[in-house]
Amino acid sequence: MGKPATKKQSKGKGAARATVAATRVQKSQLRLFDESEPRPAPAVVADGKKPRPASVVRPAAVVSDKASETTEPEQLRPRPVAAASRRRETAESLASRQRDISVSEFFTKNRHLLGFDNPAKALLTAIKEAVDNSLDACEEAGILPRLEIVIHQISEDRFRISVTDNGPGIVKAQIPKIFGKLLYGSKFHVLKQSRGQQGIGISAAGMYSQLTTGKPVKIVSRTGTGKPAHQYEIQIDTAKNMPIAISEAIIEWPHDHGTSVEMELQGTYKKGRRSVDDYIAQTALANPHSEIFYTDPKGETFHHPRLTEELPREPIPIKPHPYGVELGILIKMMKETRGRNLRGALQADFSRVSGKVAEAIAAAAGVPAGARPHQLTHDQVERVFKAIPTIRIMSPPTNCLSPIGEDLVRDGLSKMVPGCDFYTAVTRSPAVYRGNPFQIEAGLAYGGQIPADEQTDLWRFANRVPLQYQQSGCAITRSVILNDWKKYGLTQPRGTLPTAPMVLFVHMASAWVPFTSESKEAIASYPEIVKEIRLALQEVGRRLGAFVRHRRRAEDEEKKRSYIEKYIPHIGIALREILGFSAKEELLVVDTLKDTLQRSRTL
Repeated sequence: MGKPATKKQSKGKGAARATVAATRVQKSQLRLFDESEPRPAPAVVADGKKPRPASVVRPAAVVSDKASETTEPEQLRPRPVAAASRRRETAESLASRQRDISVSEFFTKNRHLLGFDNPAKALLTAIKEAVDNSLDACEEAGILPRLEIVIHQISEDRFRISVTDNGPGIVKAQIPKIFGKLLYGSKFHVLKQSRGQQGIGISAAGMYSQLTTGKPVKIVSRTGTGKPAHQYEIQIDTAKNMPIAISEAIIEWPHDHGTSVEMELQGTYKKGRRSVDDYIAQTALANPHSEIFYTDPKGETFHHPRLTEELPREPIPIKPHPYGVELGILIKMMKETRGRNLRGALQADFSRVSGKVAEAIAAAAGVPAGARPHQLTHDQVERVFKAIPTIRIMSPPTNCLSPIGEDLVRDGLSKMVPGCDFYTAVTRSPAVYRGNPFQIEAGLAYGGQIPADEQTDLWRFANRVPLQYQQSGCAITRSVILNDWKKYGLTQPRGTLPTAPMVLFVHMASAWVPFTSESKEAIASYPEIVKEIRLALQEVGRRLGAFVRHRRRAEDEEKKRSYIEKYIPHIGIALREILGFSAKEELLVVDTLKDTLQRSRTL
């Protein structure tokens, strides 16, 4: 064993450790020194050699105050402000990176907002947007729709889809903008029932096709017999939200008028609920005036014939209702109105506002009815805004709506779900939310081959369009769950849809459907909307309850009748043995007993 260190040796080792620690402090501080100032000469350690530069910045060692005082020169102390200034941005550097974001660029990164968040849903959404455009175009032109939908599978996860209609066609100059520019359309500023609202759908489908396959969208359109059929291949410049025409040509096309859209995209095809097959079948149900030919990826063709030869009632555009206006919109309307005074502006720009109503609003606001609307101050417009709810104004006109109708809903259900025991449908009177008119329709099919131990199959629609996703976040689902189905003889676990052999149909027709997102998959739960849906459900529920009770009574009667038929002959035999009746008398007694008991049960 070595000898223990002496006191003098221990003292020497401690001094050496302090010297090494001080050297590390100096190295760390030298690296933090401001580059704009001259560097001081490096410190010299005890043996007279310069410290070796380190390749990595290490944290300074913690030393005693005494060692720090003896080894740390004043000029080598750290300057944290200079170091921090190199790590932070300036207003100028931040400003140099800021730029406009086009709506196409935004939705390219957030395509899930438009319904393209998974391959199965993407395939359905692309077809849905094309079908919606086709049906709207045909109805606006007064043409009974005839659609051809084809899905061709190219590989396991790639499909080519095409949708062809017999609509009025598209003017040549508008084709690139309609299919290659987001937020471009004719329906956003018009208050009437229509499937499209935002001008995003079909161009967003083309954008998704471009993202996943790099292929352009192919469009063929003809506006009438004898006119040329124009073919375009369109892509989107997402940085500018502008169309790029890859090719343009005039081709031979067998259709007299209409439009065909073809695109190649990444997707997944499946059957069952929330599938393309299910969507097309429900579309045929909600649009009984349309004829649809559908070919699935397996090559199987389905034909959905139209149930009526009459077009739906044409919705008429209306002006906004005063109850639905917001302060900022009212200020803008007063600046842009063509009315010469406040009275005339309110009458010209709003529905259901007569001269008398306009005078009452102005008087309640304390603003002269003859004041020029362009010269109204912010305070005056705000007073007008607050006065509007205090005046009784008629509900907006409902000729902007086009409901399906009770008879067609019931006929469609009997076609879609054949063999059921009971069908019914109801169309509610129009109602209003935020100044927007809407109408609720409900129907159901009960019994038959529908499984009795499963939850009710709920079909949701908005402006004749099936809503396939986000069921739990929809006002329709919430209204069905809040309704007490036990009163109608059904089983309903708490907080869920009823368990019954039933298909439930709910449709909302509105000049402006309050969807919860751009993908248009669920309706917002406004109290007025939830109330109207529940009232419609209660009406069809009462009819179903009456049918269920009647059928149960019939079943009970049938059971009792079987008891009579089973035991009365034995009574006749006993009476014959006791009283000595003949066979003829026995039959007479049995018939008399059956007739007496039957009449007593029906009283």
